[in-house]
Amino acid sequence: MRRLRPDLPGAAAHAHEQSYNRVAGGALERLAALSDGVFVFAMTLLVLDIHVPPLQTVHSEAELRRALLALLARFLMYAMSFLTLGIFWVGQQTQLNQLERADRDLAWLHIGFLAAVALMPFSTTLLAEFIRYRTALLAYWCNVLVLGILLYCAWRYSVRAHLTRVDTAAATILAIERRIGNAQSLYALGAGLCVINTYCSIAFMFLVPLNYALAPGLRRGARG
Repeated sequence: MRRLRPDLPGAAAHAHEQSYNRVAGGALERLAALSDGVFVFAMTLLVLDIHVPPLQTVHSEAELRRALLALLARFLMYAMSFLTLGIFWVGQQTQLNQLERADRDLAWLHIGFLAAVALMPFSTTLLAEFIRYRTALLAYWCNVLVLGILLYCAWRYSVRAHLTRVDTAAATILAIERRIGNAQSLYALGAGLCVINTYCSIAFMFLVPLNYALAPGLRRGARG
C-alpha cells in the first residue's frame, strides 16, 4: 500500500483529521447538558399530547366526566412513558458519572441514544391512539429496546476504551450491565404478553419502570 509523504497535502489532511478525531466529543459536561435538554423536551411533549376536552362538546358534569374518561388511555401512556424515560435518564446519568472522560465515538453513541429518546413521544401517541393493536404495542417496545441496546453499547464501549474512572469497581461495571439486561428482559416479557392482548402488555410494562422507581425506596424504608 502506498504511504503518504508527510509533505503532501493528502498526508496533512489525514493527520489533521486524526488529530481532530482524538479531541472531538471529549466534554462530558456538554454531553450531560445535551442529554438533559433532550430528556426535558421529550418528557414535556408527552403531556402536550393530552388535550382538554373542547368546550363546545361539554354541557354538563356527566359529559365532562365522560370526556375525561375518554382521555384515560392517554394519561396512562403519559405516566408509563414518563416513568420509562425517567429510569433511562437515571441510567444514562449513572454511566456518565462513572466516566473520567469521553471521546468522539462515545459521544455519537449517546447522540444515537438521545435520538431514540426524542422518538418516545411519537411511539407513545401511536400506542395511545391504537391501544388495542399489537403493531402499535410492538412499535413502542422497539423504541424501548433501541434505548436499552444503545445505552448498553455506550457502557460497553466506555469500559473497553478505558474511559471509566480508575476507581470504578468491577462490581459497579457488572451491576450497570445487569441493570440494563434485566430491565430489557422485563420489557420483552411485557411485549410478549400481547399474544393475550395489549392491555396485559401495557399493565406489565407500566409496572416495570414503577418497580425501578419505587422499589429501592420501599426496601430501604422496610429495613429502617
